[in-house]
Amino acid sequence: MIRIVIAEDQRMLLGALGSLLNLEEDMEVVGQAGNGEEAINLVQRYQPDVCIMDIEMPGKTGLEAAEEIKELGCKVIILTTFARSGYFQRALKAGVRGYLLKDSPSDELASSIRSVMAGRRIYAPELMDDVYSEENPLTEREKEVLVLVADGKNTKEIAEELRIKTGTVRNYISMIMDKLEVKNRIEAIKQSREKGWFK
Repeated sequence: MIRIVIAEDQRMLLGALGSLLNLEEDMEVVGQAGNGEEAINLVQRYQPDVCIMDIEMPGKTGLEAAEEIKELGCKVIILTTFARSGYFQRALKAGVRGYLLKDSPSDELASSIRSVMAGRRIYAPELMDDVYSEENPLTEREKEVLVLVADGKNTKEIAEELRIKTGTVRNYISMIMDKLEVKNRIEAIKQSREKGWFK
């Protein structure tokens, strides 16, 4: 019997997934979580074989939880609406065994769980096409600057923290906006979040 924990913040979908998987003769849903933190607790308590995880959940995201759950010896399958290569790359780094999209046919989920249990990795084909085409174009220093901007720091504070001149900070911000092809700092932060480039 394959023991499963599901983490999904949409209650109706959580219940539907649980009912669907419990219909499979070789599967049993042992826990249902509404966020990443609950998922980690349920995995610790029930020690399931697989945890099916949404990405965007309140508190701890699915990707943050996946990093911790992997250490507990449980296989993680991401089930999300987001076909974003930035998220996918982070999921790969977190060691997830599957990354499926919610608009996939429902019978695909059960067969993917069996494949993952057999040692295979299952990734939505849409993601494989562009996973290498959308690398973060920013240098390490530009990433540092953008993270500080996202933290609400102004040019002077960023300069002090990184021990560089304010003019240099302005140059970095200008380069970031050019590379990301955005008009302002807010758009740069938004795009980086959407592509999953922020840790």
